Amino acid sequence: MAQNPQLPDMEDMGTGRINDARGYYYTEIEGEEVKMIVLNEVTVFPPFKFKNKKEEEFYWRTVRDVKKTLPFAKLICSTLLETYEYIETFPTQKEREDYLKRMENAIFQQYKPMLKKFTKSQAKMLCKLINRETNQSGYNIIKAFLGSFRAGFWQTFGRFFGVNLKVDYRPDKDREDAIIERVAVGVELGQL
Repeated sequence: MAQNPQLPDMEDMGTGRINDARGYYYTEIEGEEVKMIVLNEVTVFPPFKFKNKKEEEFYWRTVRDVKKTLPFAKLICSTLLETYEYIETFPTQKEREDYLKRMENAIFQQYKPMLKKFTKSQAKMLCKLINRETNQSGYNIIKAFLGSFRAGFWQTFGRFFGVNLKVDYRPDKDREDAIIERVAVGVELGQL
């Protein structure tokens, strides 16, 4: 924490945050016109208690990795939705495959320099956050779009470097995934 002064103190972790009001409307209550304000959801976490120094280090590493990888996971999710809708407009499978090959090449050219700078822990985090955003593993996404052979190739390639595309994300059952979920929500709300 001393190295990264912009991160909040642990006492500030459980305060939550209220986003801007979504809107307002007027309603009548007992004959009087009253202005009603509709607020966004408020997420409040209890103060985080670390079991030991190792867990605290994991937490701050997770904050660093989630901040770097969450925008990519959200981009991947939106790109998948757009791509799926777009390829459905092609009349033949051949046209779909040609488009996906062109798109794959364009994505490699655009994002490869940034992704090459990721550490192994950030690559693992990206796989987990992709699962969080899309509710399916990276392997299943690649298999659906590019086929099982290429999905197997990328899984083998990833495993060679210590990254599993078939990783699970279960924040309700795994403590590390619960910490990742808490950090991701904090980053999305602007708390971290």
